[in-house]
Amino acid sequence: MIPRRVVPLRRDDRGSVAAEFAVVVPAVVLVVLLAVTTLAAAGRQVRLEQAAAQGARLAARGESDDRVREAAAALVDGVRVSIRADGEFACVDATVSPGVPLPLPPLRATGCALAGGL
Repeated sequence: MIPRRVVPLRRDDRGSVAAEFAVVVPAVVLVVLLAVTTLAAAGRQVRLEQAAAQGARLAARGESDDRVREAAAALVDGVRVSIRADGEFACVDATVSPGVPLPLPPLRATGCALAGGL
């Protein structure tokens, strides 16, 4: 049997940093984009809740349905508003798309105010 000549493997780390960087950067960018998108959707939800509360206060004061819808639309673009009476309360249900490029359900908010208030 002829002895084989053992060739030592090169233990060189050149290029490993570039490879790790190429793997990590897309993951970090994805996490940052998801965080920004989540914050945008949360901000839209807060504005939607404010729009529903303002609409309920206007409806409770006896303002017209068109005025309630205009006030909600001034706070949130593309909002769909439904106005209903719930006993002695005037309630406004508001719905809008999240406004972000993710498959999220529509955002919803309800505001109620005592009817006949000042």
